[in-house]
Amino acid sequence: MKQLLKYTALILGMTVFAYPFLWMIAGSFRPELEIGGLGLWSRNFSTHSYEQVLTKIPIGRAFLNSLLVSLSTTASVVLFGSMVGYALAKLRFVGNKVLYLLILFTMMIPFQIVLIPQYILMVKLGWTDTYLSLMAPTMMSAFSIVLFRQFFMGVPQAFVDAARIDGGTELDILFRVIWPLSRPVIITVAVLTFMTSWNEVLWPLMVVRERSLMTLPQVVTIFTIGGEAETQLGSLLAAATLLSMPVIIAYAFFQRYFIESMASSGLKG
Repeated sequence: MKQLLKYTALILGMTVFAYPFLWMIAGSFRPELEIGGLGLWSRNFSTHSYEQVLTKIPIGRAFLNSLLVSLSTTASVVLFGSMVGYALAKLRFVGNKVLYLLILFTMMIPFQIVLIPQYILMVKLGWTDTYLSLMAPTMMSAFSIVLFRQFFMGVPQAFVDAARIDGGTELDILFRVIWPLSRPVIITVAVLTFMTSWNEVLWPLMVVRERSLMTLPQVVTIFTIGGEAETQLGSLLAAATLLSMPVIIAYAFFQRYFIESMASSGLKG
């Protein structure tokens, strides 16, 4: 009976969270007059909404822009975040704990507070309407540093000492000893960073005006609120579905490592 109640609660919870997303996908394949219904099935299958989206916005170029920005940002965050996390976890130097507390403090500052200073900096550097303005502010992440640091604290110090005795540099130890043991946290940071970068809308709207450089969320936002959708709910649902699919596929593929890392990181040190 306990197992039955547990799985019943899980199924109900899954239904509550999954239904809006499934309704969005189902609605994107329906005629406009049938979208208002609560059901997920319709005999009048239609791809008209997707045809409208693909013809009205440069979805291909925007997708490639988002992919370039998200992958570049993810690679940078994983590389530099792991380096800083390793230094805070395994190196002993003056100010180690103070520096870690400062990094934690930056996580408490809302992004909106530094939004204007960052924009002014991009203007002064002449980086507006370039890929650099999209990537530079997010190439380091305090959250990734904390995750890496906490995970590396659980790596036995004997591995690090043995590598040093063998003549390995600190970078050798990080990339040849620590990284192979840290696949869960690396994948977790990569997935979270990719999702955050992919879904970012406000910052690209501020620094990019040229349509050929716009990211997919930015193009979809302009399509939605700029009048290009012509109040067609099906087109809005189709655009939202196209926007969300890459993130969902990435999470579904790496969810095992993601859950494993979230269960172990942050419990040590």
